[in-house]
Order: sequence, then structure tokens, then C-alpha cells
Amino acid sequence: MAGGLGTRMGGVDKGLLTLAGRPLLAHVIERVQPQVAQLAVNANGDPSRFAAFGFEVLPDTVEGFVGPLAGVLTGLRWAASHNLPLLLSVPTDTPFLPADLAAGFIEAIDEEGAEIAIAVSEGRPHPTASLWPVYLADHLETALRGGTRRIKEFMQDYRVIEVAFVTEAIDPFFNVNVPEDLARAEAALREGTGRT
Repeated sequence: MAGGLGTRMGGVDKGLLTLAGRPLLAHVIERVQPQVAQLAVNANGDPSRFAAFGFEVLPDTVEGFVGPLAGVLTGLRWAASHNLPLLLSVPTDTPFLPADLAAGFIEAIDEEGAEIAIAVSEGRPHPTASLWPVYLADHLETALRGGTRRIKEFMQDYRVIEVAFVTEAIDPFFNVNVPEDLARAEAALREGTGRT
């Protein structure tokens, strides 16, 4: 999901910021692509800025920059159009995502009979890194149009499993929100503590 406004980074597209000589989004794609059947980028505005990545760019299906739930809904509609039963959502600013993110989610859902899986690290949930069943799309659209904006608020009506991922040298869900975060990610990669 690259549909945010990037206000804490001066309004820039965070996914296009350079990290270790490549766009931040390239690091995310490298981590996620081997885990999924198909990949798309959720982003508003001119889609051509992401053309170099070679993936379909999906603008939010609900107008008004209403938050990450709009990106999830957009992804669910896209997944349904490709006959995919599940959507793995991840933010564009997390370059150290676990290589077993999707597998960990699916295993936990199967074991617990849950509907949605959400990532947790160091005791903190990361709602934008989640696995969603496509059948929730209509319910999510209704909730969004009714004013629901927070992922965890929407999730409270469903069977959710929190899946803990181990932090090694750096939190796998470390995200780049401010320039200092980008510098920290650069240092992690230089020192070999980043796993991208």
C-alpha cells in the first residue's frame, strides 16, 4: 500500500525514496513478491510514477484519502477480480518484512480458524501488515462508507489472530516515517543488520 500522503516526509511518495541505491518500494517488493501469486501497488495520483516497477497500480476505490482501509478494500476488489481468495496487505515503507510473512499468517489462520491475521512484533500490532479473505470486501466497503477509518475498529467484528514475528537485529516491521528512519534503515543495511 502506497496510498498515503507521506506528510511526515514532506509530502513525498515514501515508496520512491532511495534506500541503499534503490527505491524503498523495491525493497518491499523483493521481500513480498516470492510469497504471493500476484502483486499490485495501491497508490493514488499519477500511476506513471510507479511504471518502472511493472505492476498494476490501483487507486483507492473510495475517494478522499480515508486511510489504509481504503487501500485494503481496493486490494480486496482487485484480488477478487483475479480469482484470488486472500489479500496480503503490506505498507510501502517497511523494507525488512519477514520472508515467511504470508506462510506465518496462513498457518495461524488454519490452526486457529481465524478470518484475518495481523502481524505483531515486540508486542506491538501492525494492522497494515495483514492477511484478509476476499469475501470481506462488501462488508468493508459498507463500513468505510459508514465512517469506519481504523483497521482495528473494522477487525473487531471478525475472528482475528495476531501472529508474532521475531525481531532479530531490526524489527521486521520497522517503517520509514521521518528522515531519521530512512537514515536508520540505511545504517542497518550498511551494517548488515537489515535482512533485505
